[in-house]
Amino acid sequence: MRVFIAGGTGLVGRHLIHKLVERGDEVVCLSRDIHYAATILPTEVKLIEGHPVIPGDWQEIPRTCDTVINLAGAPVFDGFWTQGRKRDIRRSRLSSTFNLVESVEDCEHALTFINASAIGIYGEGGSNALSEVSQPGEGFLARLACEWEHTARQAEAGNVRVVMMRLGIVLATDGGALPKMVKHFNMGLGGKLGNGRQYFPWIHIKDLVEAILFTISCEDIAGPVNFSVPTPPTQGEFTKSLAAALGKSAHFPVPRMVLKIIMGERAHALLQSQRAVPNVLKVNGFRFKLDELDDAMADLF
Repeated sequence: MRVFIAGGTGLVGRHLIHKLVERGDEVVCLSRDIHYAATILPTEVKLIEGHPVIPGDWQEIPRTCDTVINLAGAPVFDGFWTQGRKRDIRRSRLSSTFNLVESVEDCEHALTFINASAIGIYGEGGSNALSEVSQPGEGFLARLACEWEHTARQAEAGNVRVVMMRLGIVLATDGGALPKMVKHFNMGLGGKLGNGRQYFPWIHIKDLVEAILFTISCEDIAGPVNFSVPTPPTQGEFTKSLAAALGKSAHFPVPRMVLKIIMGERAHALLQSQRAVPNVLKVNGFRFKLDELDDAMADLF
């Protein structure tokens, strides 16, 4: 199988590409800096220089592949959400997706287009189970995810199957949110956020990679798909498990008001409760291997 990936040097992209190469797939990776990409990706990967938000000759390549995966997007939690920062976050997702949609137009063979999205599309869900048919919520991230998925859907055509990958918090020790959490625990500042009762949708990086490969192979899967564990814990429960795995205390809670002062509008995303359930993956037969929190922590640490 020939796979085109945008955003391949990020956390999910790195792990996915290594697995694809390991099983013998041909991988083409679009990168703004191919010299850097060459230092962190397997030598078997074909690197194409280009920016996913800028149209270019690279757009001729995706339609020659069997699968196109878009993981491109500026980090959401790096820096305050000023109006300029929000524009950058939005452009990095919508423009890259639009350009990839254009690149697979009029594809003459069966092609799977997997576009990243986020569990954040549900906004504040309380204790309600949020499946792929649940309605979008409110807030910057929810609105952004709606626009993101709407853009990806424009690729839907006779030969193109589109999957919107609604990602939960990805747990890995070499990137993403977890190393930042660990840093705070190691400094003795670990604790629940707010009251800790908000649901915390997560997925282990190993299960995520396997779920993506499963989605590629399962032609019955299309549309939005939740990539998170079947029974998400509360944020307080997650905090206790992480503290136990690290041998640290979790006695430094951050009150809601303090978090809002420190992080501004970003705090709303951390305090929202999202009890996401991966119904599409489960119905189609995917089985998680590291969906129990303590087992996942033991594997990671």
